[in-house]
Amino acid sequence: MGNTLYEPITACRICHSEQIRVVLDLGAQPPANSLRDRLDAALPVIPLSICRCDNCATVQLTETVKPEYLFRNYVWVTGTSATAQDYSRRFFEESARRCSDHPLFVVEVASNDGTFLRPFQERGHRVLGVDPAENIACIANEQGIATWADFFGRKVAENIIRKHGHADFVFARNVLPHVEHVHDVVSGMGHCLSAEGTGAIEFHYAQCIVDGLHYDSIYHEHLFYFSIKSMVYLLEQHGLWAFDLIESPISGGSLVLYFSKDKRTRSQAFTQKLEAEDQSGLGLQETWDRFAQACLAHRERLAAMINEEVTREATIAGYGASARSSTLLNFCGINNRHLACIADQNPIKHNKYTAGTNILIVPPEVALSKKPAAVLLLAWNFKDELLVLLKNRYQFHGRIIIPLPNDPEVIVL
Repeated sequence: MGNTLYEPITACRICHSEQIRVVLDLGAQPPANSLRDRLDAALPVIPLSICRCDNCATVQLTETVKPEYLFRNYVWVTGTSATAQDYSRRFFEESARRCSDHPLFVVEVASNDGTFLRPFQERGHRVLGVDPAENIACIANEQGIATWADFFGRKVAENIIRKHGHADFVFARNVLPHVEHVHDVVSGMGHCLSAEGTGAIEFHYAQCIVDGLHYDSIYHEHLFYFSIKSMVYLLEQHGLWAFDLIESPISGGSLVLYFSKDKRTRSQAFTQKLEAEDQSGLGLQETWDRFAQACLAHRERLAAMINEEVTREATIAGYGASARSSTLLNFCGINNRHLACIADQNPIKHNKYTAGTNILIVPPEVALSKKPAAVLLLAWNFKDELLVLLKNRYQFHGRIIIPLPNDPEVIVL
């Protein structure tokens, strides 16, 4: 990638076909997690658009940003989400029953603070996390979850085998879509896995993105927008065979695909979901073209709704300074002239400014102390959790603007 911060692709990252076509251009935007302490700090701006490969139908970003810039000092901490913590226990139960009965050696790729390894460790299994964010890996190690601060790939897998042996369960949650060298990661997962072991990959499902209009999930960290078919295609290039799946509540609709080195009988849930995907036309160019047009229309509706609040001279606060909120705010032209601040539970983000839209991020109690008449629920994918929080902990009474999925809506608490 030379000395530049990013480079445009000229071919599909999965199959290397040069037949790629732009689907949606969201304009030049700063990397979503480029949060700043001062508004005069330098901020890079990079084209943000997705394209579709005519050969393998994988939808992906047209630009690749240097991963060192995006991930070495990360600001998302999994454990700050109650939804993620609750789901981590279900993920353990679902995954453990697809593995052998003996105590497991479990490896997680991009393990963050170890939230999803902890249920395995608490039940006596040996665990190891690998995560490139040195600040987050430090948190995990301090909390007793053994974690290597590194980018996972074939070489790291070889080091794991040399020091600990092969893994009985290897999983990567919502990370594969973020990885430029995706073949190296999948190859490493397969190499690390024992002959009888089980692997799992969780990803924000492209069907949910299209059906729910999740264009806010398009940001520079998120290189791929996988369907079941495109994920299966990737796995099979490395001699790995998908055999089962479960649905996940994360990101507003994700799938966990289970795979192995040996060809296991595919579950009914897997075959039914794959058939439904084929019937929906998810892999077709026209499906994504319709998605792009719907995104443009949604932008106009949401911007009009926010401007209506501004004309009332109402104070508006945002809730949830996530990476995906950055895309939505920049694409829709919502900035510090519209929102007084954004509440977020993650202390790493407090007193920083959002990328490109210059909105101050504060603790929820600070945001709610401003008595906003309306709250834009940017973390809409945690809607149920946050509505309870706003009503019961912060006694908020007013309008809640829920931008997605699909048409924006307003509810009153």
